[in-house]
Amino acid sequence: MKKLNEYHAQLQELQKEKSERLQKVLEFVSTVHDLCAVLGMDFFSTVTEVHPSLNDSTSVQSKSISNDTLSRLAKTVLALKEDKKQRLHKLQELATQLIDLWNLMDTSMEERRLFDHVTCNISAPVDEVTVPGALALDLIEQAEVEVERLDQLKASRMKEIAFKKQAELEEIYACAHIEIDPEAEREKIMELIDSGNVEPAELLADMDNQITKAKEESLSRKDILDKVEKWMSACEEESWLEDYNRDENRYNASRGAHLNLKRAEKARILVNKIPSLVDTLVAKTRAWEEERGISFTYDGVPLLAMLDEYAMLRHEREEEKRRLRDQKKFHEQQNTEQEAVFGSRPSPARPVGIKKVVGPRANGGANGTPSRRLSLNANQNGARSATRDGKRDNTRPAAPVNYVAISKDDAASHVSGTDLTPASP
Repeated sequence: MKKLNEYHAQLQELQKEKSERLQKVLEFVSTVHDLCAVLGMDFFSTVTEVHPSLNDSTSVQSKSISNDTLSRLAKTVLALKEDKKQRLHKLQELATQLIDLWNLMDTSMEERRLFDHVTCNISAPVDEVTVPGALALDLIEQAEVEVERLDQLKASRMKEIAFKKQAELEEIYACAHIEIDPEAEREKIMELIDSGNVEPAELLADMDNQITKAKEESLSRKDILDKVEKWMSACEEESWLEDYNRDENRYNASRGAHLNLKRAEKARILVNKIPSLVDTLVAKTRAWEEERGISFTYDGVPLLAMLDEYAMLRHEREEEKRRLRDQKKFHEQQNTEQEAVFGSRPSPARPVGIKKVVGPRANGGANGTPSRRLSLNANQNGARSATRDGKRDNTRPAAPVNYVAISKDDAASHVSGTDLTPASP
């Protein structure tokens, strides 16, 4: 009885081990099935290579659960997982190349959608790729053919692509205010392409490298350029403020006057910050130049030279303003002293109106225009005049203030034309 119990216990252990082995075999077979589905491989041929009994047509109890079968199944699973990993890496590289080429040649969205099944796994981890056929060899070959086709198309459109990258490079330099010779660079690209001495991929890689370096240099200049923009904006406000201060009608109640007044207040605050802003710019520019060993230029002009010139001009303007203030103060002081000595200035007398008499023509025509205009004194009429008591004044009268000398003939003509009656004695 004891022996029977031992055999019974041993049988249970063997049955348990068989069950565990069978469970492992089934798990391995299921894993092989899933991997073959993703890789687009024939599951039956793969699993029967391990052992013929592992085919689905064989009942579960008839499947081989030997150590050799388990070992071969484990190796098969490892091989399939490694194959899956390599295929995914290859597919992700192809997807990246496709996207780069599409972006380079502005491929339409319709053409891109044809390869969504390739690009959808561009950043997916291995364990998350479970769609059947996602890593099939024919799909990878299809992506390779498309990449090769686009590469050939890229070679034929080399000039267009190179000039597009050159335009991107020029835009980066323009935003960074770095002066270059775009015409010379484009001629150089044309010569390289026409000569055929450089591979298209190498040329594009070199241009990509230039773009990367240009972006790095632009980033290193950003802090200084931001302050340069603030400085130039402050200089514009300073110029506007000077024009505003010269406007004598700036305080008139005209439309928009209050807006200009507010702007002037802000401009004064901003202008007062210019000296400290210039000092900061000079310090940062010198530190940048010492670090890189080159001059910091702004559109081809050394920035430190621009700042020095501005400081000199600003000093000259301040000296001119100071001179004008002193001159104005001196004149005001002189005027004050003169008023204290001589009194206030008299207002100018109103000029006496001059009465002009128009003489008629010599023939006495009523509609005739005068041949000459004479300015006559109120006490004198023609060349001869009569006194109030009717007697002739033998003494020659003094010439009036507005006297005009005329000839005798003109005087006689004037006297006869006026038809004056002499006073009776």
